[in-house]
Amino acid sequence: MKKFLCAALAATMLFSMSACGGAKSELALVTDKGTIDDKSFNQGAWEGLVAYADENNKSNKYYQPTEQSDDAYLAAIDNAVTNGAKVVVTPGYLFEVPIYKAQSDYPDVKFILLDGTPHDADYSDYKTASNTVAISYAEEQAGYLAGYAAVKDGYRSLGFMGGMAVPAVIRYGYGFLKGADDAAVELGLAQGDITVNYHYTGDFAATPETQTMAASWYQNGVEVVFACGGAVGNSVMAAASVAGKYVIGVDVDQSSESGTVITSAMKGLKASVYDCVKKYYNDAFPGGQNIIYDAANDGVSLAMDTAKFNSFTQEDYDAVFGRLAAGSVSIPKDTDATNPSALTFSILTVNEI
Repeated sequence: MKKFLCAALAATMLFSMSACGGAKSELALVTDKGTIDDKSFNQGAWEGLVAYADENNKSNKYYQPTEQSDDAYLAAIDNAVTNGAKVVVTPGYLFEVPIYKAQSDYPDVKFILLDGTPHDADYSDYKTASNTVAISYAEEQAGYLAGYAAVKDGYRSLGFMGGMAVPAVIRYGYGFLKGADDAAVELGLAQGDITVNYHYTGDFAATPETQTMAASWYQNGVEVVFACGGAVGNSVMAAASVAGKYVIGVDVDQSSESGTVITSAMKGLKASVYDCVKKYYNDAFPGGQNIIYDAANDGVSLAMDTAKFNSFTQEDYDAVFGRLAAGSVSIPKDTDATNPSALTFSILTVNEI
């Protein structure tokens, strides 16, 4: 009985330290509708926060809102501030409106907003206050690396399965197309030799419908799909596993999720959070700024350590990454076209589905 009570007490303390409520902490992260172990955006941000906290003996805690709404996000932020948070990290564009309000409500708290810019509910006013830093990433470059590597590695029939058609996902997709096309040109392939099925699911959820669509793509010859939409990737991985085909992961290294993942197009989530928290404690917090992390400051990359390429080498990767870092590659962004069919490619054929 005594052992049971000790175990129960330990479990209760663990829960209280890592979920809503509980002991006070200096550093806090509020998740979006996902969890801190989502193998994606929340997890990458959380790992950056924990890395700094562990190295510098700072208390830390995450808060998971009760639902996906501005009010629920604000309530979680309020909970974090009430519990002593000096820095609050919010991963994702869903926090743009809540942070717009929170940065005024809590002027003494520092906010790190990932993948978004604070604005009011009707988009009439954008404001990154002096206690907030808004971080975005050059997803088009990460997508470019994925598309380029896939074609260089010998894949000719590709797929892009995005989640919601929000700017970050669109940039991933456009970059993927451009990278694949540039690689095809370098290889001297003929027009139409590279095809890409292109689709947005409209959500970031794993669904039977998404798995069925991915399965049909694989059945009809698609060799590898860039799964770009949180849990959408789980559906694509399930289909790839059955078909004996492959997947490119997104945001963080997703190789541990499935043996079908040949690489992942990654954002520097962990590094960017770590850097900004460190700057706060060094009295150099970049408040009021909208910062872009790209190849020039190691804000994007391809998972090479765990990659399962056939012929694409580290030397190949270093060369293309160097061109991106130097700014010598032009890649379309979400603001350049409303859909892929409006883009122009030399070799690539895009099938919008």
